[in-house]
Amino acid sequence: MNLVPLLLFLHLLGVTIWVGGMFFAYVCLRPVAAAQLQPPQRLALWAAVFARFFPWVWLAVILLPASGFGVIVLVGWGSVPPHWHVMMTLGFVMMMIFGHIYFASYPRLCQGVAATDWSKAGAALNQIRKMVGINLGLGLLTITVATLGTYFRH
Repeated sequence: MNLVPLLLFLHLLGVTIWVGGMFFAYVCLRPVAAAQLQPPQRLALWAAVFARFFPWVWLAVILLPASGFGVIVLVGWGSVPPHWHVMMTLGFVMMMIFGHIYFASYPRLCQGVAATDWSKAGAALNQIRKMVGINLGLGLLTITVATLGTYFRH
């Protein structure tokens, strides 16, 4: 049985959940929340949104390398096109950034919201916003490399 199609589907599912979620949060939800909610409500909203979104990101963080390396094992390391190395590198950078968000900034946001320390929560959310913006850019670049990399081979 050829598992490559299933692994590629799982890979695309992880990408869609993570990058699509970041796009929605950054481009759609963030401007509306900033325009319509006062800081206490906005910060509490983001803490709750992240509490629901981050488990899905963790699923993606597990699916992406597992499915990617699964494909590599099945097709053979020598058959891996050069742009896959770029894709993997960008993906691991994204995972490290997410790790920082999850283990450093997100707890500060939650602690600030719980303590009604809006200054602390706001600073944490601002840091998360910047890192999500970077990760969104890296995610879109990774998608570009993954889909168009074949056309840049010599």
